[in-house]
Amino acid sequence: MEATDTSMQKRQVLLALMALSLVLVLAACTAGANPEVGKAAAGGESAGFWLGLWHGIISPVTFVISLFNEKVSIYEVHNDGNWYDFGFVLGAGILFGGGFLGIGRNSKRDRG
Repeated sequence: MEATDTSMQKRQVLLALMALSLVLVLAACTAGANPEVGKAAAGGESAGFWLGLWHGIISPVTFVISLFNEKVSIYEVHNDGNWYDFGFVLGAGILFGGGFLGIGRNSKRDRG
């Protein structure tokens, strides 16, 4: 009976350590505050919704280019905040077939 209790305790300790490790890894990946939000770039304006939408649409191509050129990034740090973020996510969603395209495919398939 003691061997079973010991193995259960080891399993619980291992599970607790794995959970703690997962929490630490996820906490290390959280986004920090962007101190450049609302500040104009060298050109004079910060990126808004429409530029965020465009950046979301072209993000796969920009990502590949950013692997080879450190002056290129997929996200504009000089943005106006939530509207840029919303445009970026919407643009990436449009590119990858989210939204209405997915609804139309499911309804056609369900009809037979």
